[in-house]
Amino acid sequence: MAYPTSHPLSLLELNGLVRQAIELTMDGRYWVEAEVSELRESHGHCYMELVQKDPHGNVPLARASAKCWRQAWAVLRPYFTRIAGNEPRAGMKMLLEVYPQFHETYGFSWIVTDIDPTYTLGDMARKRQEIVARLKAEGVFTLNKELPLCAIARRIAVISSETAAGYGDFCDQLLHNDYGFGFSVTLFPAVMQGEQVGPSIINALNQINARADEFDCVVIIRGGGATSDMAGFDSLELAENVANFPLPVITGIGHERDECVLDMISHTRVKTPTAAAAFLIAHLKEAADALDSIGERITAAVTHRIDLERGRLDRLAETIPRLFSLARTRQEARLSMLATRLSAATARAVQQQSAGLDRLSQRLKAGAQAMLTGQQHRIALLEQRALALDPALPLKRGYSITLFKGRAIHSPSDIKPGDTIETRVERGAILSVVKPQESAEI
Repeated sequence: MAYPTSHPLSLLELNGLVRQAIELTMDGRYWVEAEVSELRESHGHCYMELVQKDPHGNVPLARASAKCWRQAWAVLRPYFTRIAGNEPRAGMKMLLEVYPQFHETYGFSWIVTDIDPTYTLGDMARKRQEIVARLKAEGVFTLNKELPLCAIARRIAVISSETAAGYGDFCDQLLHNDYGFGFSVTLFPAVMQGEQVGPSIINALNQINARADEFDCVVIIRGGGATSDMAGFDSLELAENVANFPLPVITGIGHERDECVLDMISHTRVKTPTAAAAFLIAHLKEAADALDSIGERITAAVTHRIDLERGRLDRLAETIPRLFSLARTRQEARLSMLATRLSAATARAVQQQSAGLDRLSQRLKAGAQAMLTGQQHRIALLEQRALALDPALPLKRGYSITLFKGRAIHSPSDIKPGDTIETRVERGAILSVVKPQESAEI
């Protein structure tokens, strides 16, 4: 194995040569377009990871680390937020002014000296336009706007942070409205700032959708906060959910000059939570006024109809006596004719019934006579049988009958010693006392 003839360099010496080469050949500053894949702050400094992706496959084509030191970051961060309307965060595309720095110990990085917020603002607007274009291409951009808002929208589903002052203002405005309207408000808590805005609101929408029959509309309100927190509402997934939602969605999440995709896609957009409450009150007032107007028109129509009917009744009242006299004459003639017909019919019916009664009387007499003869014959037969069974006949022939307590004795076992028995004969009766039977002597 061959060794170099010259003395080998240490890593520190080699890195020093790299630093010198960079400082000599790249001694200027450069504007670079890159996406911030990571961003973190520590002790006032900002540390970034920059990436360039393949526009067709989203595969990283280049990576680099960048740093913005405390003194510069303290100026650039608020300036960017004020102009772009959002705080610097991961996922943004930025136009950065950088110069190269290679440190023997910490390696290479780009040092950020300036950021152009208008570039990021344009990129955000471009993304927003892309989302709007896609929603229009899908045919859903105006779906929620086309839903009719219930005339009496009183059952309100609210998506907001439960601790937000804006939610309290919204409820207070509805509760103390000037017309005494009653509203039912149900809160579905959601995160209203940061990266979780979209998923959190979608989750709340899913909960409301499961109970859609209980509500008339949905109100999404954001109780104050920085303009930089509006980015979470520029989400394609959130916009698609709102566009396809079965209830009208009213948004009050920004200020007059801030319009996000969610505002564009919703049924109605207002500036603030109190403005959302004022809109609902005004909408219900409009319905109440319409009902009052309808009530007045109905009252007028009913009054007019009553007047017409009253005149008609008056005219009828004038004709009633004449009509009654004519009807009475006709009814009297009819009743007279009916009385004559009834009298004749009654006479005929009486004559017919009399003849029928005569026939029935004759038949009844003959039947009664035949029944009487039959019963007399039966009585004679019974009388003969009764005479044949008379107990006095055997007594006349010399027989007697012995009784105990009025009953005939059939066996010696029917009586016992000491009993008094009666023996009847033809001309009287003999009383006897039963004596004990004497035992025979052997």
